[in-house]
Amino acid sequence: MTLIILDPTDERVPVERQISRRNGSISGTVGLLDISKPRGNVLLDELERLLLERLPEVKVNRYRKPTFAKPCPDDLRRTIKSECSFLVEALAD
Repeated sequence: MTLIILDPTDERVPVERQISRRNGSISGTVGLLDISKPRGNVLLDELERLLLERLPEVKVNRYRKPTFAKPCPDDLRRTIKSECSFLVEALAD
């Protein structure tokens, strides 16, 4: 039996991407976005705990999308952009 795996991105010729420069430190506010998938909050709870333990000078803000099935609402995106230096989006099931 042959197993065929389909790649929906169809990157037969992979797109080259450049990694953004990093200075090795995190400061400011880190946003944690729960996209409303089951157990995403569990992942973010642990990440928040680790961030605050290891980087006590960093502020953490939590956000939640109304549903994972639709894009993030514009007003929520604007709020996150105005309040955060970094964003982590949680995907879980």
